[in-house]
Amino acid sequence: MRRLRDTSHLQSEQVYKITKLIQTKNMSKGMYHHIRAAWRNPDIETLRSRMIKWREGNSIVKVDKPLRLDKARSLGYKAKKGFIVARIRILRGGRKRPRPRKGRKGRKLSNKLVLKMNYQWVAEQRVQRKFVNLEVLNSYNIGKDGTFYFYEVILVDPERPEIKNDRTMSWITQKQNKNRVLRGLTSAAKKSRGLRTKTHNLKVRPSLNAWHHRGK
Repeated sequence: MRRLRDTSHLQSEQVYKITKLIQTKNMSKGMYHHIRAAWRNPDIETLRSRMIKWREGNSIVKVDKPLRLDKARSLGYKAKKGFIVARIRILRGGRKRPRPRKGRKGRKLSNKLVLKMNYQWVAEQRVQRKFVNLEVLNSYNIGKDGTFYFYEVILVDPERPEIKNDRTMSWITQKQNKNRVLRGLTSAAKKSRGLRTKTHNLKVRPSLNAWHHRGK
């Protein structure tokens, strides 16, 4: 009877080669790829403990480094002088005018909704009013709970020589880019204004005010 050849060592070699190939492919991807993949499925316990600490502090806090480094870099952040990151929490729920429970209740004290701006744009404007000498570049979401949204806002100091001499960021020092977040020029503001897609059905180009006066 013919003896069968032992192929266990060959199978182990193939498994070793496949494992090595997978490790090589994973190692070829950069650090930002792995950070982005980790934020797709974040650790709930770690994020929850962070939000508990964030609720205990002030609503707007200056931080040393961005929490989502990959997102911050994609939105223009650089680890150099002149770039500042601030964390803000904003209350969730409908934006209603508080109604008094006692005293006179007139017609003008009814609840009203202001839904033209998304929460991220509102957060950017609050940070801009806090740091009046800085310009808001962009922002991104870092978490939410049952009460608050949490965002990190990237700010730039236009008076710093490092920003003025930067070829990719010197545009923010020009006068036409002053208070850009209050004029709806950030990425979150353009999304709220409906300027991400070009279509005549939205009736928001070049702006809502310009559309109303177009037929006059």
